[in-house]
Amino acid sequence: MRLCVFDLDHTLIHSPLDLAAMALDMRALLETRHGPLPPRQERYRVGELITYCRAQAPTLEEALWGVALDHERQALSGAALEPGAAEAVMGARASGWGPALWTNNAREITVAVLEQFGLLPHFDLVVTRDDMNALKPDPDGWRVITKRFGDCPAVVVGDSWVDGVAAAAAGVPFVAYRANSADLARWQVTPVAALSDLTTLPAWLTTYWSTRNGSG
Repeated sequence: MRLCVFDLDHTLIHSPLDLAAMALDMRALLETRHGPLPPRQERYRVGELITYCRAQAPTLEEALWGVALDHERQALSGAALEPGAAEAVMGARASGWGPALWTNNAREITVAVLEQFGLLPHFDLVVTRDDMNALKPDPDGWRVITKRFGDCPAVVVGDSWVDGVAAAAAGVPFVAYRANSADLARWQVTPVAALSDLTTLPAWLTTYWSTRNGSG
């Protein structure tokens, strides 16, 4: 068994979801009910807000996730299939790689959008934030994957440094899809490949596996 583990938003699905706006609304709720967060130059990301909330105001965690879910629900109507996404998922299968999904989105949203575009039946496993103890870039989602499939050969395909850091922490090669090169450099993410067209992924997987096993 070998796995091709896809991210969701901006990898397989083009989504209007604004994570920065989501985090701002979550922070506003947290500060309104608990008090100001420690100041810093960078914005607080969703996972960081949840980590802080669990440590300092655990009774507010459900409310924070409610804010996140509202943003995700609103973005559903504007979702579209990323060009080449279906070809990449089904092509990975045809190339001998079992498709899996690893996303920070809620299961409710993930299942809805995958069903909308006919992708859900093609995945061997779908891991969402409902299954994880921590969001990417934490690698906890990989624990869920290995619990199901064991320690098997795999690659992670994603559009963000967040996916790359999570893959590196899990010890898995990262394939970048239209990722911001400056962000990758800042977070010291070195992809094993950088793709601008998802339809090229199956051929890349075939070449990668052949080269890795000395048959190329």
